[in-house]
Order: sequence, then C-alpha cells, then structure tokens
Amino acid sequence: MNLIRTTIFLFAVLLFTNCTDNQINLVEAKFQFESADTLFDQPFVDIDEWRDKPVRHRYVHGGFEGTNTRFSFYFPPEEKYEGRFFQYITPFPDNENISQGASGENDKIGFSISSGAYFVETNGGGKTDMANPRANDPTIGAYRANAASALFSRVVAKELFGGERPYGYSFGGSGGAYRTVGGIENTNGVWDGCVPYVLGSPVAIPNVFTVRMHAMRILKDKFPQIVDALEPGGSGDMYAGLNEEERSALEEVTKMGFPPAAWYGYKGMGIHGFLVLYPGVVMADQSYFNKDFWNKPGYLGYDNPGSFDGFRIQKKSKIKALIGYEESVKLGISEAMSDADRGSADNSWKNTGDKGEKPEAIQLDDIMPEIQFLGGDLIILSGEAAGASIQITKIESDKIGLAPTIPLAILAKIKPGDEVQVDNSNFLAVQTYHRHQDPGSQYPVWNQFRDADGNPVYPQRPMIIGPMFTMGAAGSLPTGKFEGKMILLGSLWDREAFPWQCDWYRQRVKENLGDKTDDNFRLWYTEHALHGDQADQLDDATHAVSYIGVLQQALRDLSKWVEKGIEPATTTNYKIVDGQVVVPSVANERAGIQPVVNVTINDTKRADILAGETVTFNATVEIPKGMGKLVDAVWDFDGSGEYKDPVDLSKAKVSADGTNIEITTEHTFSEAGTHFPVLRVVSERDGDTQTAFARIQNLDRVRVVVK
Repeated sequence: MNLIRTTIFLFAVLLFTNCTDNQINLVEAKFQFESADTLFDQPFVDIDEWRDKPVRHRYVHGGFEGTNTRFSFYFPPEEKYEGRFFQYITPFPDNENISQGASGENDKIGFSISSGAYFVETNGGGKTDMANPRANDPTIGAYRANAASALFSRVVAKELFGGERPYGYSFGGSGGAYRTVGGIENTNGVWDGCVPYVLGSPVAIPNVFTVRMHAMRILKDKFPQIVDALEPGGSGDMYAGLNEEERSALEEVTKMGFPPAAWYGYKGMGIHGFLVLYPGVVMADQSYFNKDFWNKPGYLGYDNPGSFDGFRIQKKSKIKALIGYEESVKLGISEAMSDADRGSADNSWKNTGDKGEKPEAIQLDDIMPEIQFLGGDLIILSGEAAGASIQITKIESDKIGLAPTIPLAILAKIKPGDEVQVDNSNFLAVQTYHRHQDPGSQYPVWNQFRDADGNPVYPQRPMIIGPMFTMGAAGSLPTGKFEGKMILLGSLWDREAFPWQCDWYRQRVKENLGDKTDDNFRLWYTEHALHGDQADQLDDATHAVSYIGVLQQALRDLSKWVEKGIEPATTTNYKIVDGQVVVPSVANERAGIQPVVNVTINDTKRADILAGETVTFNATVEIPKGMGKLVDAVWDFDGSGEYKDPVDLSKAKVSADGTNIEITTEHTFSEAGTHFPVLRVVSERDGDTQTAFARIQNLDRVRVVVK
C-alpha cells in the first residue's frame, strides 16, 4: 500500500428485512460491503440502541470482521441532524468508547449533536504494543482504521437519515494531530476537512523532551526566581542570578522553543510522554548510550562529567518484594489510572500499560540515595531475567516505580532475591541527545548548535530518529499536501509541542499551495494555553486557560467554510524570534478568534500597598472584529483558581461594535504577601451565555504586594 498517497474508497449496499426508516435494527442487518482496502470489507454492528446521556442519541457500535478495529457512532435525533459528522482521532489507538461519560465542554458527543453532527470514534485498530512499536503496521492505527470507520458511518447515516453524502471532519491533538494530518494527507474522499491541534514536527520526538529535561536538571533550584522574574511586575530578566551553566541551559531550551512563561508549572511538569518514548530512543541508537556519550569528545558525559555530580546513580541491591498496582498507588509510587486521561492530548500516554495485571513497583533491600531522579533503568544482574534492563520512573527510599511499557514476559521472570542495579546513566545521556540530531535547514532552532558556516558543532548520530516516531504515529511524514480544508491550532504556552512546530507545518502547506494557501488553510494560536485538552485538568487555572472552546469553534467554522464557502478568521499574525512565537498585543492585529485581555493597576502591572488598602483594577478586553461577544468575566483575587468574583457586564463600558470592553473593579487586600489577581474572560460567537460549548477563554494577571 502506497504510504505517500493512498486512495481509500468504500461502497456498500445494506439489505434490511422488516425494517423501515429510523426503526431499522442495524444488528439484524446484512451488509454487502466492498472496499479498496480489503482489510476492512466486512463491517458488522453488534449494538444499536437509543441513549439519553449525555444527550439523546442513537448509539451504534461495531467493527470489521477479521480485525481488531472497533467503532462507535453517536447519531442525533433526525430533527437535529444537518448532514455532517465529527470524528475524534486519539493520540494512540485506544478505545472506541472513551468519549462516553464526559461533561461540560469536554463532552464531544454533546458538542457534536449540538452542532448538527453525529460523532465518530474508533479504537484505531487496537492498542499499540508500546514495548515493540515496530510490531504494528503503522498505517492501520494512523489512518486506515479511522478512514474505514468514517466511510462506513456514511453508509449508516444515509440509511438512517437519507439525503446526500454527509460531510466529514476529523480532529485530534498531540499524537492525534499527527494522525489527523496523516489521515487527510494519505486518503481521498474520506474527510472534507480537519482540525489538528498542538501538532509537533517530524523531529519533535525526542528533542522537545530531551532539551526540557536538560534544563530541568540544571535549573532545578533556580526555577522560583526564573518564574518570579517572568510574572507580571517582575524584573523581566529570567537570566539574573544564574551561573554560566544555568544560563546556558535556559538559553538552550528557550531557543529550541520552550515558552519561558510556561515554567510556572515546573513543580508538576515531570517528563510527560517521554516516559513511553525513552525505550524506543535507546533501542534506536544503542551505541550512543553504550559507547559514545561517556567516552568520546563532543558529548557532555565525556567533556564535562562533573555536570552530573549528585545526579548520577549506579547502585546495586537485591529485590526484596514485588509491589502490585493498588499498593503502589497507595504508597505514591504509581498514579491511579484515570478514565479522563484516556485519549486526551496531554495524558493518554499514562494509560499505555496494563495496570493491575503486573507489578507496578519493586522494593529493594537497600535505601537509594536521595537525588533528582527523572528516570532510569533497573539492570537485572542475576536470576532468570539476568541481562535484562527495565525502565524505572521513580525512587522513593527503598522502592522504585516501574514504567508501564515493560513487557509482561520480562516481569514474569523477575523474582525476590535477584541482584539488580539502579542506574540512570542512559537517562542522563538522553537529555542532550538533541545536540546530536541536526535535522537540517527546515529547522532554524538548531542554529544554536551550528557554526558560522552552518555546520553542526557537535558530533552527529548516523540517523535522525524523530521521523521514525512520526511515521509510527501518522503512517507517513507530513508533507503539507492534502485535499480539503484545515484549521490548525497551536498553543503559545505548549511545553510538549513547542509552538513553532505549527508554523513548520504551515511552511510545508505554503510550499504545496503557494498563493492559494489561505484558500484551504488557517493557523490559529491560542494565548495562555498549554498542550492538554482536558478543560478541568489545568495545572493552574490562574495561569492557563482551556483551548477547547477554540477547537469547537474551529470545527463549526470549518464546516461552514467547506459547506457554505464562509471563510473563517484569518491566520494569527505572528513572527518567530529565536524559537519563540511572538504575537501582537492588540486583538485585531493578532487576528484569530481569541479575545485579548489587559489588566493594569494605575497603568502598571504591579502595586505595592499596605494591608487594608483598596486597589482599583482597570481591564480592557478586545475581541477580534466579527468573532463574538463577551459573555463572561470573573476575577480571582485569592489565587485559588476558583474565580469567585464575577463582573457585572451590564456596568462595563462597551464600544458600539461590542469588540472593546472596559472593566473597572476595586478590591481590598487584608493579608500580607504577594498576590496575583487574575481576570478570566469568555467570548462566544453569538453572545450565547447559556451554552457549554465554543466558549473562547483568555486571562491576564497583575501583581499586588501587600506589606
């Protein structure tokens, strides 16, 4: 099958007996289904029933005979159907029912039905074996299972509702963005448009993680002062007080694209999805870890081994006991599995293992040294598993956490009494792997590692491994060549898919479409937004906002663009400076669809007052022209993130066109300390104050120091 351009077409005839209109039972139906992709030519339906939650819908579940692919279709009542579907593409092939049970703006089923669409989700062909990704045909999980399900859904929809061919739109974030792009680039006639979001480039993995982990190690004690400098009313100089090594690490990660303001979440940032990617990096380039990093010039382990003093551990011990899932969670070694994480852009990696079916942690005979431990390996020195090396994620005294990707076959051989060595040498080595992965001129963030002639200053590895991971996710490398229309969404505070990578894809589209790029493509950046797409799981609601409202409005705008020719908002106006995406501070200059907020205290971002004094806050909210109305504004004065003080918008000063709103508020501070009052605002395209969907958020902060 051609991975560069595969035309998938399906045509079918449904034979029904004793069934009419919407009363047909699809479980009893016989399908004559022919497919150019012969792997998916025998669909079946095993559930067909009406459900009332989260909204009234008809649930149809099934799959394809001879495969592990399963799908769920959620059809609205006929009077709410407008001839389209939305299809969610998960970061990893997972489960066809993960959207069930969600509420509020996270409710994909309710959103789709409120938008005149039925909703489609699949298991992507079945879960990926993360311990051996090469064992899977990447095209199945990347797009073939999703495409076959989408096309079969049209057959069912036409039987239920009649009418013309339904329009179809896919959307997915993070790894799901790779798969969304891979799907529309590698098929014809399946999706009419798509909305990928928080998209990485083909070299995102492992480099965005390695450079971040390097900075986390070097700057571990300096983040409080870095964050304070970048907060409103701070000095603005995040390099102040850093030594040469610290300054260099911060500059390196910043020039690679990490958004500095996002360091506010350093305490809970961790290594994120690199947990499941690390074994693949070691497998792909074993000589880097086993021979070169610690032994050859040009590598940090050889050039400056003192950099790792107090960070490296190579400690032998014996296994005392194996610890199961429930006990490991109770001890704080493992995280409890969350259904909300499954399929999410930010946390789907947490559920790649088989929790509850294998040991989650190990107790050792000895207490391990207290060090900053981001990850490492347990080398088995004796017993049935001697010679194996398994990934570990955490050290707590005499206990170590195990990664979810360890094969059961290896874990079954590990027994109490086995001699082992806790060793993070490889994990330290991987933290500067990006220096040895120069991907070429398409990626100017690597200029910092090139000399005046454009040549790499560090020794380069024989293979650029990022594209291998991208191929595994998308089935092919992104080219910018697709049929249909696309709105790409990026987050300006994205710590896992640095924001410049959305521009990288835009450049590929421009290479393909040239002057006609705007006829088929938009890129919208969202301010104060992170990588994750779970609105209720922001690591700090006083700093970040959900971008789900932007995503939902993008899907609605995309459908109008395709079906009615109504053009969406123009691409965000931005420029890239030393790896950082910079946008204008004025809404109409910035473009896109997000409101812009500016809060001041006497025209400044900081006030120093005495306890008991009252402060007057002035806020200006700007909404891009034609992009909606302000429907909500709430203050958080105590830093709780609960936003307890709503603004009476009837008293706000609003411009004639409704795009400029001025808000004035007073607040008395009685407790000494440093406070960061926040105003969070919400716009909605039609001014609907009741809907849970397509609510576009933004915020701004100021500093009040109370003595």
